[in-house]
Amino acid sequence: MRKYRALPVALLAALALTACQDGTGTKDEGAAHPEPASATVTAQQATKAVKGVKGVNGVKGIKGVKGVKVAKGTTATRISCNGSNTTVTARPVRRPVNHMLLTVKNTGSKTCDLTYYPMLRFDEMQWAPQPIEDSQPQAVVTLAPGESGYAGVSLSAADGSGEWGTTGHKLTVGFQGRTPNSDGGPSAIPALPAKGVYYDSTLAVTYWLPEMDDALSY
Repeated sequence: MRKYRALPVALLAALALTACQDGTGTKDEGAAHPEPASATVTAQQATKAVKGVKGVNGVKGIKGVKGVKVAKGTTATRISCNGSNTTVTARPVRRPVNHMLLTVKNTGSKTCDLTYYPMLRFDEMQWAPQPIEDSQPQAVVTLAPGESGYAGVSLSAADGSGEWGTTGHKLTVGFQGRTPNSDGGPSAIPALPAKGVYYDSTLAVTYWLPEMDDALSY
């Protein structure tokens, strides 16, 4: 019988360590005892990531969130446009026929919002003109100081099918607040032509829009 020489203990230990590092253990051992090296690397990476957070610019400023100023022009600093911070003009136009253009200019020192659509009232009329729903914009019209917004008014049916036709000599333009049909502040009374403005039961108005051409396209 051939005799085998025993390997040195140091060599056996080195081979065992190499097997562990190379992951050459049996499949069953790997499943039952996951290799700790990967876990060690993950922990090290996590430790570095946590330590690195301290060096991220602006992290220290989190404690000072209460003192952060809201950027100019954001919703938090804006107010509603109304008769106290705007000028309103009402001008009949040739095209389209039987239409009038409302122009609102922000004459205040703060950005304001034109919400929903104008609430119109000729003289002492007891009914409210309906909005043209197809004209509703994707976002609220916002006016910086000096900027203007628009609304188109369809005064009467071009084919004469409207009822209760009459001529108005005074127009009151009401503004809505942050919720539909809420009070947005003081109304405006723009000047009308001396002969007045004819309207009938089909009287309707667009939502507030940022462009004049869009306001007159309904």
